[in-house]
Amino acid sequence: MTGGKGTGVLQSVERAMRVLDHIASAPGPVQAKQIARDLGLTLPTTYHLLTTLVTGGYLVHLADERAYALGHRVDDLARGLHRQIAAPPEVQRVASVVHQEAQAASYYATLRDAEMVVAHVAECPAHPRIRILAVGFHQVPHATAFGKLMLATLPVDDRETLLEHTGTPAVTAGTVTDRGLLTRQLRQVRGTGLAIEVDEFQDGLSCMAAPVTDAAGRFVGSVAVSMPTTRLRSDRWSVERAVRLGAVRATRAVALSTAARTGRLSQ
Repeated sequence: MTGGKGTGVLQSVERAMRVLDHIASAPGPVQAKQIARDLGLTLPTTYHLLTTLVTGGYLVHLADERAYALGHRVDDLARGLHRQIAAPPEVQRVASVVHQEAQAASYYATLRDAEMVVAHVAECPAHPRIRILAVGFHQVPHATAFGKLMLATLPVDDRETLLEHTGTPAVTAGTVTDRGLLTRQLRQVRGTGLAIEVDEFQDGLSCMAAPVTDAAGRFVGSVAVSMPTTRLRSDRWSVERAVRLGAVRATRAVALSTAARTGRLSQ
């Protein structure tokens, strides 16, 4: 059964993913009756979905608690994702240089199907990353510097469609949530080739990002840094220089990596 005429969405698969997402977001194991109530499913349908997911290893049934929790296959998927989005070694080296030059946590985020996904982080005890910005992070593009870069490059219709899907929730009191104000901010990002967010993603911390392009000049990723807002304000120009230069180096590294990979595939 599909989720609607012409949608091409299998309703059973869509429901199974909703169940998996629901359990993943829960603080602990969840009972079947609770899942059915929360998702508006019948209890027999819920048990069918749970049994399928347990059989596949995506969930485990904790008999003593009469509840369900994530299974080992979810971890396998996470490791697979990390392998697939991993930044090329050349780009990782660029991130390390930016980390040293900016004296800040450095990130490389890659564009994947209208999502900016953190692919590599360079940090140290003196300059740690924002804890939630781990490899694989891709949420709230309106509130992150590398997300704003992506939004600024999208055609207007595509950007509006994406924002209708993600929304513009307030992550902090400083998050730009007004669509008109965000549009003006993105216009400035396009004009300067640099995105900055100040206290929008986490109070007291700010980020700066510059775009990385492929050999054809298409936006493919971003070099970014995060640091205390007070330091961004005091060292703005030296940090910006490190980020912009890092983006230029990463652009070259992406081109070299692509050429090397294409050469191997053609052999």
